[in-house]
Amino acid sequence: MMSVRRAVLKQWLDALLHIHDTPRRIAAAYALGVFFGFSPLLGLHTILGLVFGFVLGLNRVAVLLGVYSNLPWIIAAYYTLATIVGAAILRVPIPAGLGRDLERLFGLSIFSRGFWDGLFGLLRPLLWPFVVGSTLGALVLAVVMYWAAHTFLEARKRIGR
Repeated sequence: MMSVRRAVLKQWLDALLHIHDTPRRIAAAYALGVFFGFSPLLGLHTILGLVFGFVLGLNRVAVLLGVYSNLPWIIAAYYTLATIVGAAILRVPIPAGLGRDLERLFGLSIFSRGFWDGLFGLLRPLLWPFVVGSTLGALVLAVVMYWAAHTFLEARKRIGR
């Protein structure tokens, strides 16, 4: 039973990874997806990844794998860190007591106007740090993931799998 599952899994992975394209182009598609997945254009990442993948003639499956590398349990930490880096680059001070003010704000109903007015008021000064930091982070991650994917695919090709 276990060997049957393992054989099916291996067959499925081989079918998924057997993309008739060069390792360079597959890695480029993955890196493009990573860029959009970690960019400040959150919410548009899937559409943008697919559009650019189509326009550039890249494998859309690899693009989507890259886009969805930004997993829900890391998204808040990534964008927080990226915003802090962006603020440091732009020399924008993080508002004192931001955490306390956000905590108080989340005591309100998200369906109230006061919640949204307060949220936009608190985060407005951090818009450009968010854009700059997450764009730079997306570029760095895309380059690293291109190199990692290309290295992996080349090694896989050499051993004949």
